[in-house]
Amino acid sequence: MTGSARAPAPDPAVEGAMDEALDLARRAAAGGDVPVGAVVLGPDGAVLGRGRNRREADGDPTAHAEILALREASRALAGWRLDGCTLVVTLEPCTMCAGALVLARIGRIVLGAWDPKAGAAGSVRDVVRDARLNHRVEVLSGVREEECAQVLQDFFGVRRR
Repeated sequence: MTGSARAPAPDPAVEGAMDEALDLARRAAAGGDVPVGAVVLGPDGAVLGRGRNRREADGDPTAHAEILALREASRALAGWRLDGCTLVVTLEPCTMCAGALVLARIGRIVLGAWDPKAGAAGSVRDVVRDARLNHRVEVLSGVREEECAQVLQDFFGVRRR
C-alpha cells in the first residue's frame, strides 16, 4: 500500500488494543454487522474509547466502529481534539471514518487488514495524509493482518454461499 509503515513489534498497549478490537469485530459479526472493531488509546496507552460496527443493529449509516470509538474517546476527554491518541482498528478506515480521524486530530492509526475496495488510509485513497488538509495522521499497517482479514473472510464467506 502507498506510503505506510509496516508496524514493528507493537507495544503491549497496541497489542492489547488489537486483541480488544478483534473481539469487538467478532461481536459485530455475531450481531449481523460487518466485523470491524476499533479502540482509541490515549497518549499514555489507556483505553479511551471502543467501538464495533453497529449499522445494522442501530439502523444508522454512520455507526462505524471508528466513529463510535471516537465519540466515546471524546466523551472520556471532554473534548473533540484527540491529539496524541492512537486508533487501533481491524480494517482500514473508509472515507467517512478517515475524514473524522483527521478532524479529531488523531495522531496515529494502527490497522490490521487493508480494504482494497473502500480504504481511505493508503490503499484506494489516502485521506488521512492528504497534504491539502489541516492535519495528517501517521499510519502503521499490518498488525495481525492475517487474523483481521480472516475474520472478514469468515463473515463474508458464509453470506456469499
